[in-house]
Amino acid sequence: MWPRVQYALRASVQVGLRFQSTSRPAAAEMKANQTAHGFSFEFTDEQKEFQATARKFAREELVPVAAEYDRSGEYPVPLIKRAWELGLMNTHIPASCGGMGLGIFDSCLITEELAYGCTGIQTAIEANSLGQMPVILAGNKEQQKKYLGRMTEAPLMCAYCVTEPGTGSDVSGIKTRAERKGDEYIINGQKMWITNGGKADWYFLLARSNPDPKASAGKAFTGFIVDANSPGIQIGRKEMNMGQRCSDTRGIVFEDVRVPKENVLIGEGAGFRIAMGAFDKTRPPVAAGAVGLGQRAVDEATKYALERKTFGKLLAEHQAIAFLLAEMALKVELARLSYQRAAWEVDQGRKNTYYASIAKAFAGDIANQVASDAVQIFGGNGFNSEYPVEKLMRDAKIYQIYEGTAQIQRLIIAREHIAKYKQ
Repeated sequence: MWPRVQYALRASVQVGLRFQSTSRPAAAEMKANQTAHGFSFEFTDEQKEFQATARKFAREELVPVAAEYDRSGEYPVPLIKRAWELGLMNTHIPASCGGMGLGIFDSCLITEELAYGCTGIQTAIEANSLGQMPVILAGNKEQQKKYLGRMTEAPLMCAYCVTEPGTGSDVSGIKTRAERKGDEYIINGQKMWITNGGKADWYFLLARSNPDPKASAGKAFTGFIVDANSPGIQIGRKEMNMGQRCSDTRGIVFEDVRVPKENVLIGEGAGFRIAMGAFDKTRPPVAAGAVGLGQRAVDEATKYALERKTFGKLLAEHQAIAFLLAEMALKVELARLSYQRAAWEVDQGRKNTYYASIAKAFAGDIANQVASDAVQIFGGNGFNSEYPVEKLMRDAKIYQIYEGTAQIQRLIIAREHIAKYKQ
C-alpha cells in the first residue's frame, strides 16, 4: 500500500492541490466551494488520503517502538526518513521550492495522527515546520530555494533558534547580538531549549541588531538564516527531559559567527515581527499534536476499562469510570474543533492569533488532564512504565510550555478579546 499512497500524494502535488494555501487560485476555488456547499465538517478526498497515510504510519510504525525510543532517548532517524519518504513532513514548503505547499489545516490532520503514535517523534518532525515558517513567510526567492529547496531533496532538519537561558516567554529580552561589519554580521550569544538543535542543517536565528537598549522590539531585532556548520557554533549536550525524550533539545553557543547579509530575512529590524508571525501558523499544529496525544489517552483508557474487572464487573460499567471516560472524550472533541478552527482561519488568509492561542492553550491543558485521567483509570498499572499512559502523562506537560506557555496564551487571548470591544 505504501508505494501507491506515496505516489498518490506526490501526484496530487504535481497536478495542484485545490486546498493549497500558497496558491491564490486554489484558495479562491476552495472558498467558492465552501460558499456553495455551506458549513461542512467533511474532508476532501486528498485530506482523507493524507490522514489515512499518517494514521497507518503512526499506528504500525511509531506505536510499536515509541516506548523504546523514550527509554533510550535516541533520535529516531529511521522514522524521520520514513516520514519524509511518505510526504508527511515539510508539508508547508511551497511548490516553487519543490514542496507540497499544503495549508495549515491539512498539516494539522497529519500532525494529530503522528502525535497519536509518539509526540517525541512528532515534535522532531513538527519543529522543522517552525524553523521553516519564518523563511516561508519572509524569505525571498533565493533564500527559499536555497534553504527550503534542499529539504525536499533530502530528509534534513532545521531549527527555530530564539529562546535563551534567561529569556523564554520574554522574547523581547533576548541578548544574542548581531553586529554589522561590511557585508557580514557577526553573531554572539547563547540559545537554549532548541528543538532539533543538534540535528539541524540550518537555523532561523533571532538576534538584537540595534545596540540601543531603548529600541522597541519592532525595531531592535533581526532574523537570520544561519548554516549549522558555520565556524563558531558550539552545540551543547542533548537534554534529557521529562517527556518527548527522543526529540533533540540542546543549548547552542554562537561565538563570532559570520553570517552574510544575503541571509537576513527582509531587513534589519524586521526579526521580531517575523518570529512572532510564525506562531499564528505553527500553534494550530502544536494544538493538533496535543489532541493526538489526548486521543491516544482516551483510546488506551477505554480499551483498558473494557478489559479490567473490579467488584465483579468491567471498569467501564462503573458509573464513576464511565463518566470519566465521557469527560475525556468531550474534552478531546472540543480541542480538535479548536485547532481546526484556528487552522481554517489562517488558511482563509485571515488573522488567526485569537483562535491560534485558544487552540494552543485549550488543547495543551486538555492533553494534560486527559493523560492524567488515563493514568487514574489504569490505577497502579498506570504508574508503571510497562503501560503506555505514564509516558503520555510525561509527554503532555510540554504542550503547556513550548511555543508560548499556557499563561502567555491567556495574555494574548485577553488582549485580542478586549481589543474587539475597544473598536
